[in-house]
Amino acid sequence: MRKYEALFIFLPNMEEEKRVQLIDRFKSIIEADGTVTNVDEWGVRKLAYLIDDIGEGYYTLINFEGTPAVVDELDRIAKISDSVMRHMIIRDE
Repeated sequence: MRKYEALFIFLPNMEEEKRVQLIDRFKSIIEADGTVTNVDEWGVRKLAYLIDDIGEGYYTLINFEGTPAVVDELDRIAKISDSVMRHMIIRDE
């Protein structure tokens, strides 16, 4: 298994309960074929540029070990989720 780092930027006005449910969904996808090593919620931060006229986002960093199939599934779910403004998944060296 490889180590990965995923950063998700959620809408800042998203309800906390829905955000926690989505993070738990991401964690369950990872844990189906890997392990979550760390979840770090950075909170609301200012964006470098406006995305759809929104200047802030709720940042969450997830470190995990998994297979490339897990990364593909996380990417697919993040793309179809309306609450995720941006996401990035990189392989950790």
